[in-house]
Amino acid sequence: MKRLMILAALLPFAALAQPLNTMNNPNQPGYVIPSQQRMQTEMMGQQQQQKGMLNQQLKTKTQIQQQTLQNQMNANTQRIQQGQVREQPLPNQNGGMLGGGTTQSSGQQHMLPSQSNGSMLNNPQN
Repeated sequence: MKRLMILAALLPFAALAQPLNTMNNPNQPGYVIPSQQRMQTEMMGQQQQQKGMLNQQLKTKTQIQQQTLQNQMNANTQRIQQGQVREQPLPNQNGGMLGGGTTQSSGQQHMLPSQSNGSMLNNPQN
């Protein structure tokens, strides 16, 4: 009975005591759900790993491109030094703008019929 009286007297003080784990109180500002914190930490680790892998891939591709360009430059330099470069004219079908196509007896192309001096004065069209 004596113990019960002592316990009853100390009970109001127990209500004022702080919880054992103050960091795990959802009513406190800045509280983080433990499972959410674990997931965030895991995702951050995965992101760091993926970033490292992407950086390595980018570095490898850049090195391959630089090596390919260097090889092309070396091959071109060797061809030039050996005199193997030959200019090849581009194929010119239909003569382009310089000639070809249908020509009249005078050697010129015309969209309008040929006129002679004074013909417009002698033969009105209207």
